[in-house]
Amino acid sequence: MLETLKQQVCQANLDLVAHGLVTLTWGNVSGLSEDRRFLVIKPSGVAYDKMSPADMVVVSFDTGAVVEGTLKPSSDMVTHRLLYQQFAGIGGITHTHSPKATAFAQAQREIPCFGTTHADHFYGTIPVTRLLTAAEISAGYELNTGHVIVERFAALDPIAMPGVLVASHAPFAWGQDAADSVRNAVALEAVAAMALDTFALAHDTGPVDQFLLDKHYYRKHGKDAYYGQR
Repeated sequence: MLETLKQQVCQANLDLVAHGLVTLTWGNVSGLSEDRRFLVIKPSGVAYDKMSPADMVVVSFDTGAVVEGTLKPSSDMVTHRLLYQQFAGIGGITHTHSPKATAFAQAQREIPCFGTTHADHFYGTIPVTRLLTAAEISAGYELNTGHVIVERFAALDPIAMPGVLVASHAPFAWGQDAADSVRNAVALEAVAAMALDTFALAHDTGPVDQFLLDKHYYRKHGKDAYYGQR
């Protein structure tokens, strides 16, 4: 079942390697079926050079139970499933431990929008969650990881801000489908690297002006976007 989606999700996971976003097996991508009945995700702990579409695990969106596949799904599947349930309009999720974005997550610092490169992709500061409590870590860790992400987005639009830093952990990104979520993860790592360089050059740099942020974000996103081809 879902052979096309398995191929897409497998390729998206392999693309993490091509983009240099993963070390060892530290990352995973999932995709949601069009009817929102199933999600397909990377198997847990399987090396990327050993993976094939047949290894992808199919999980029930409603119950979280594995419905097809001989391997265990990624341990982060519970987080992915909750985000699909809570964020309307997303069809793919990427979780990595890419070095620069993870550095911000470990420092529990948001990534300011310093310029137009960031503004082209993310509408403003990339948020960081609060720390999980000991109780949240002890029971339902992966589910509670999803909950602190959702909690942080109470006043944010997950479409305009397709990424987050989980405090002391690492980034998550999402998009319209699996491939789009990988593109957003690539962009997240790139703006994290540029922000670190900006801090190094001028530690007191302030965020980009709001009108310039609006110009660059909305020329690529929304009903009046004019960047690129139709």
